[in-house]
Amino acid sequence: MSEDDGRVVFEPKIVGFLCNWCSYAGADKAGGLQRSYPPNVNIIRVMCSGRVDPQFVLKAYSAGADGVLILACHLGDCHYKEGNYHAMQRHRMLLRILSEHGIENERCRFDYVSAADGDKFVKIMNEMVYTIRELGPMDRLNCWSDNKLKQGG
Repeated sequence: MSEDDGRVVFEPKIVGFLCNWCSYAGADKAGGLQRSYPPNVNIIRVMCSGRVDPQFVLKAYSAGADGVLILACHLGDCHYKEGNYHAMQRHRMLLRILSEHGIENERCRFDYVSAADGDKFVKIMNEMVYTIRELGPMDRLNCWSDNKLKQGG
């Protein structure tokens, strides 16, 4: 939280899982283009979006994240052939799990960013930070009340 003209402004903590071959390269492209985006996103580079285990996402929330981004290669462009398809399916499953725990779907976003999509990367980062700011801090008390989310299920 920071102060803006005397009022407290919520600054969300967001964890972004980025595929090494496309999304992370898209972030690098944004940097090369000198595009700026809010510093709220803590980027974790994974070799493939298909390797993002639902446990990683649950751990991010239990460690204090207010939102999670999973960025993949465009369909048909995965370095590992079908990893992004697996990631897309896992994201759908994650949304069901998270909603059972009272976590809004908007707090877990899945999208596609290629190595050439520096501007799209920045747009997604800005949209995610804006969305989570609008939602406000995550209600951890209700999400964690039965300890299921901390244990991953």
